[in-house]
Amino acid sequence: MNRLLALALLPVLGLFLCMSQPAADAPASPKKPAPQPAVPPGAEVITLGAGCFWCTEAVYQQIPGVLSVTSGYMGGHVKNPTYEAVCDGTTGHAEVAMLVFDPKVTSLEKILAKFWHVHDPTTLNRQGADVGTQYRSAIYYSSDAQKAVAEKSKAEAAKEFTQPIVTEITRASEFYPAENYHQNYYRLNKGRNPYCQRVIAPKLKKAGLQE
Repeated sequence: MNRLLALALLPVLGLFLCMSQPAADAPASPKKPAPQPAVPPGAEVITLGAGCFWCTEAVYQQIPGVLSVTSGYMGGHVKNPTYEAVCDGTTGHAEVAMLVFDPKVTSLEKILAKFWHVHDPTTLNRQGADVGTQYRSAIYYSSDAQKAVAEKSKAEAAKEFTQPIVTEITRASEFYPAENYHQNYYRLNKGRNPYCQRVIAPKLKKAGLQE
């Protein structure tokens, strides 16, 4: 009798379990951190700080050979930082963009050549109206070979600026993806957020990229 009752309840139990699980295609929670970027075999990773990560992301999403761009935080001393805490300058993190790229299509040299010209690497902890250590200019390398390329690129770029470059070149530490609503920000918000048109669009135009 108990076995018959259990069999009769199975459809009801199955329905309850299905209702308690989120749908596979349910939208990600905007306030939750985005997932870590996938790194295919043969790909490389470089992480760049160039002011607001919305700007950096918008630039490198258009560069051939860049497989993915993830906005996030690096270089701080607090685990699992939030955007609000980073903006307060209390966590030590920089706003960064982690680039996964295919070295067979583009090179780190080309990526860094663009880097020097889409932000001002001579202003300490500042990009335009964005002020604070979270907006510092930084290159976070993941290998000694990348470090050598970054230092050489910085030395070559220094010839093009009248003021000294203040960009830090540091080994990458733990990367914390920013919240979902920061990802793909320009593409999703360029018609809604004035910052996109006043700050990001001019950067793209200066870099010869699509606005």
